[in-house]
Amino acid sequence: MTLSPSFDEQMARARADLRMGLPIVLKSDNTVRLILAAETATPGRFTEMRALGAPVLAVTRRRAEILRARAYDGSIARIRVPERGDVHWIGAVADPSLDMEHPMKGPFDTERSGDASCERAGVRLAKRAQLVPAVLSVPLDAVPTGLIALDAAEVLAGAVASPFREVSAARVPLAVSEAGRVHVFRATDGAEEHFLVEIGVPDRSVPVLARLHSACFTGDVIGSQKCDCGPQLRGALDAMGKEGAGVLLYLNQEGRGIGLANKMRAYTLQDQGFDTVEANHRLGFEDDERNFRIGSELLHIMGITSVRLMTNNPRKVEMMEASGVRVAERVPLRLGETAHNHAYLATKRDKSGHLM
Repeated sequence: MTLSPSFDEQMARARADLRMGLPIVLKSDNTVRLILAAETATPGRFTEMRALGAPVLAVTRRRAEILRARAYDGSIARIRVPERGDVHWIGAVADPSLDMEHPMKGPFDTERSGDASCERAGVRLAKRAQLVPAVLSVPLDAVPTGLIALDAAEVLAGAVASPFREVSAARVPLAVSEAGRVHVFRATDGAEEHFLVEIGVPDRSVPVLARLHSACFTGDVIGSQKCDCGPQLRGALDAMGKEGAGVLLYLNQEGRGIGLANKMRAYTLQDQGFDTVEANHRLGFEDDERNFRIGSELLHIMGITSVRLMTNNPRKVEMMEASGVRVAERVPLRLGETAHNHAYLATKRDKSGHLM
């Protein structure tokens, strides 16, 4: 039936439910599990969940390493919630920005057998919802009425990003060029919109000057001195204005893809002495959770297949090439060093391979 939601649409509903603190159901060949995001769990819902059985808290391997909990399931660990465990205990275990407030945690008892695919899929959905990557899980005998139910294997096999379509575009005179035009692209699964700023009329027959820029509210909008994003954004647009043509892809992947709330948690950890990579790991994320293939898809939609890419990040070049966009030249963009971001830029160079 065409009026019924597709799998991608059900995924979007599941992400929204987790963000609101509603449980979802994940199914595998061997089990049915009720899944609740650790970050949004309420005392009332957790009490009802505990009445169904013995809950576990699934965290990523990165977070498990910090907690010294054994990750028998590879990419995740399933920590048994003790009798004394409540939503405050869950928050303290899942959210590392609370580590200083709750330093005494563990020892932890982790599951070492059984099918963990539902918990693994739940953590992936929490990441996609830009929540702390940790979920509560309890077994079910049947699927409750009214809850979204998904197959765990399909969630894990699904694409990181759905296809995009252009939904609107308009001329926007810019400070760097009056010949500016903004294109808005929307994912078919209802995820974040992404934007492309076109300067002039770039000649598609030659490599186009381009910049893949991840949204940075703190740097782009309010002038944070902790990163170099704002100066890079303005520098890229200025170079395109002087050349008379170019495209800037503004991708809504704040905080290397973890979202602004988690980015602020990472900033709290950085104030405690951890670098940006260490902070992401303590939160349970990888070094970089962004998907640069989104940029290549938007370029293809615009008819652009070859670029001169303004970046210091070799990974962006590799992802562009792997996604069918030829990078004819990497154009360095070394701007924005301050007294507050020297260590951050050094970490990008030493741990993330940026060419600084």
